[in-house]
Amino acid sequence: MTIPPAESVHQPSHGFYSRWCDLNAWLATHEALWRPSPFTEPAPHWIRAFPALADWLDALDDADCDRYEQQPVQLATALTHALPELADHLGLPEHRARIALPQVTGSADARAATLPERRAVDMPGRKREQAGAFAAAITPLVDPVLDWCCGKGHLARTLASAGAPSVVGLEWQTPLVADGNGLAERFGDPVRLRAQDVMDPELAWPEGTHGVALHACGDLHRRLLTRAADAGAPRLSLSPCCYHLHAQPLYRPLSDLARGTPGALTVDRDTLRLAVQETVTAPARVQAQTDLARQWRLGFDELQRTLRQDDEYLPVPPHPTHLLQDGFAAFCRWAAARKGLALPDGLDWDRWRAAGARRLRQVRRHELLRHLFRRPLELWLVLDYAVYLEERGYRVRLGEFCERNLTPRNLLLDAIRVFDTPPGPRSRP
Repeated sequence: MTIPPAESVHQPSHGFYSRWCDLNAWLATHEALWRPSPFTEPAPHWIRAFPALADWLDALDDADCDRYEQQPVQLATALTHALPELADHLGLPEHRARIALPQVTGSADARAATLPERRAVDMPGRKREQAGAFAAAITPLVDPVLDWCCGKGHLARTLASAGAPSVVGLEWQTPLVADGNGLAERFGDPVRLRAQDVMDPELAWPEGTHGVALHACGDLHRRLLTRAADAGAPRLSLSPCCYHLHAQPLYRPLSDLARGTPGALTVDRDTLRLAVQETVTAPARVQAQTDLARQWRLGFDELQRTLRQDDEYLPVPPHPTHLLQDGFAAFCRWAAARKGLALPDGLDWDRWRAAGARRLRQVRRHELLRHLFRRPLELWLVLDYAVYLEERGYRVRLGEFCERNLTPRNLLLDAIRVFDTPPGPRSRP
């Protein structure tokens, strides 16, 4: 891998920052469309501002919803009659430059880097293919590798097979460490896993080590970014996930440039969750259970708004799975008990269950609109990461390491250190 001379890159390129500013301004302009959560706000203000849009969504049947959930480009195309500005950002063929990213892994290279099934013990098929595509995207591997939040070491073993001279994996769950070390020993991989809390402030970064992470969650991947940059790691390659797993109620960008930008978005954990609400496939049984639970929660929401005479959402904690077998009335009694709400005798349970079904139908259609902003919001986050790494002395490559039908979390940040920055931490998650 060729690295440009340090004197040619003494300052960040600002290309990533320009894209971040563009997305920040566009998201801010349209936040009335993506801020309200359809699950908690039955009548968001955009319905009155865009009545034709609301009518179009309401007219969709369930088959339309299923198709558009899996085909966001088709949805954006269909909605441009009401919101022409969607074409500028949401991947329409003539406007792809705004959020499009290069594909950095060829399918043949990804297949070649994927562990064969006989060596992929305890490794789900999709995870095996994701690890292979990720490994292919970051080869050649020159330095020793540190696999951050490594689980059983599936990625670590894939990277070892792809040519990494050695791999150390960090994982806090000791049973996973034991299983992973057993697999590495069984197949003769130069991989060693270690039980370690990566959030420990005393954790020392091994000098000269290439840090990697495939789908490390929230503050775990943000700690990797800041820890590796502070230590001057020669290279850092990661695919972020679960941005909403953040210790603070409000999220602040990592980069100095983004933090200092007037009008920078303010987002909370619930808003960050929007960036990862896309799923490509789910077993029919799991999807049916999810839909039933959502319908019952919305039915209880309609009931509690009426009983409390308060048109505000009342959050209910996660429910035990057996409640889905006990019936809607049992679910409502459980939820009411958790919130200290007395239920009167003689409730018409069929009425409130039907109300939940109507709300779920509406929620699915309103979520289609909101979900168009998932990728722009995710890219807003990851572009900030890229700017942060540039500020810390790295040349950054940002692209997609696989197709979205393998995983929607397919963004890759690959950063190579090309010049020094003043020592010590600057930005923290």
